[in-house]
Amino acid sequence: MYVIVVYDVDVKRVAKVHRFLRTHLHWRQNSVFEGEVSRAQLYEIKRTLEGLIDGEDSVLIYELPNDSFNLHVIGVDKSPVGDVI
Repeated sequence: MYVIVVYDVDVKRVAKVHRFLRTHLHWRQNSVFEGEVSRAQLYEIKRTLEGLIDGEDSVLIYELPNDSFNLHVIGVDKSPVGDVI
């Protein structure tokens, strides 16, 4: 499945969350990652993020079917991946 992860965490934890997500997903821009993952990988990502964040932090994970979305970039594409699908 394809996922998009968006996070808003305290500055003290930003580097840890960013470093972890970079091992599993493609960095898109600022606090946004995306990529293809298995169910097991998604479970690991969720479990690890729960351990990295604090009660005031926020992480959103969008699960998308592999073949039913389009990406439209308006402005500068800070981290182009090529064709997403």
